[in-house]
Amino acid sequence: MDKQVNILGFAGSLRKGSYNKALLREAVKLVPSGARLEIFDLEGIPPFNQDLENSPPGKVKEFKAKIRAADAILIATPEYNYSIPGVLKNAIDYASRPYGDNPFEDKPVAVMSASIGLLGGARAQYHLRQEFVFLDMHPINKPEVMVTFAPSKFDEKGNLTDEAARILIRELLENLVAWTKRLTKG
Repeated sequence: MDKQVNILGFAGSLRKGSYNKALLREAVKLVPSGARLEIFDLEGIPPFNQDLENSPPGKVKEFKAKIRAADAILIATPEYNYSIPGVLKNAIDYASRPYGDNPFEDKPVAVMSASIGLLGGARAQYHLRQEFVFLDMHPINKPEVMVTFAPSKFDEKGNLTDEAARILIRELLENLVAWTKRLTKG
């Protein structure tokens, strides 16, 4: 694959001051040459309703089209109650339905998280990886990017100030691009 690798990134948070949205903004700055990262905001995706899965709302159609057009996926997620946020689960459920129309299938994927706590979103990442199995995605395993105690690692404008985290994000993106190229060799 010599063409540009197009990565679609989205955060499992709707909060304007989200640390995970800030991680995605940092990732845009760190994406390797030969790749591009587009961020999609999940705001506006309504609660999943199976009655509408064959004719989903416009925001869901847009999300599915962006997933299809992407070569790889980057998800930044907070951890809520030892798992992924409902907004992220809802968006994934809506985008992957109806059965047989899953734009995530065969996509390389990387995940990162920021959390106010000690584990940095580890449990959310592990639950998300369980979903990757059913979605038939190909996750990057390393490095694990889990930004702990997030309030101390971002400035008042939402810029990441932790150089170690920045290094890990850069490595994660480099690995995602290399993995995508490897998987798409024909």
